[in-house]
Amino acid sequence: MSCGELYTVVTNRAGRGGRGTLVAMIRGTKSEDVIKVLEMIHLSRRKTVKEVTLDLSPTMMRIVRTTFPNATMTN
Repeated sequence: MSCGELYTVVTNRAGRGGRGTLVAMIRGTKSEDVIKVLEMIHLSRRKTVKEVTLDLSPTMMRIVRTTFPNATMTN
């Protein structure tokens, strides 16, 4: 139960619900906090991300632009 807390959930669609599908579950939605956690993933791995599906909020767009530099954003 989240008790009203917000989380940012990052998944790998190619995982199809199996092992490796959940990439990160980060408490909060503040871009600085989410970016800090996602930057723990080596840049070479983050550069392989081709597409990110998101709600197109300015915060989420900033997170994607900063952490997944080669990704296209879709909603």
